[in-house]
Amino acid sequence: MQVSASQRRRARPRFLNLLQIRLPVTAVASILHRLSGVLLVLLTPVLVHLLDLSLNDPDRFRALAGFLAASPARFLLLVPAWALAYHLLAGLRFLGLDLGVGESRLAARRSAWLALGAGVLLALLAGMRL
Repeated sequence: MQVSASQRRRARPRFLNLLQIRLPVTAVASILHRLSGVLLVLLTPVLVHLLDLSLNDPDRFRALAGFLAASPARFLLLVPAWALAYHLLAGLRFLGLDLGVGESRLAARRSAWLALGAGVLLALLAGMRL
């Protein structure tokens, strides 16, 4: 007996809830690398505009400095700091993988955890500096 294509499609398991799927740390690192790249692209015009505002007029600089001194604004500055730090570290990790460094499962997991942890650490260090 031959099974039709529509019957095969219905018989496939469907599990599309990404919050319930346990992804390996290497997959999480890859997804976050893409996400940090998108964040950098989207946040760059905003940050350049803020820089332009601060350089044009001393009064605007003081107003912007006062705004960024508040805690919620400092927290918002952690997002681009994390995106930049993590994207750089994960990019170096992927370049190493392309060169054949750390291709084993254990080394790939360790480098993924290292990039994740160091990205957060560098963002927190930048936050303390603000």
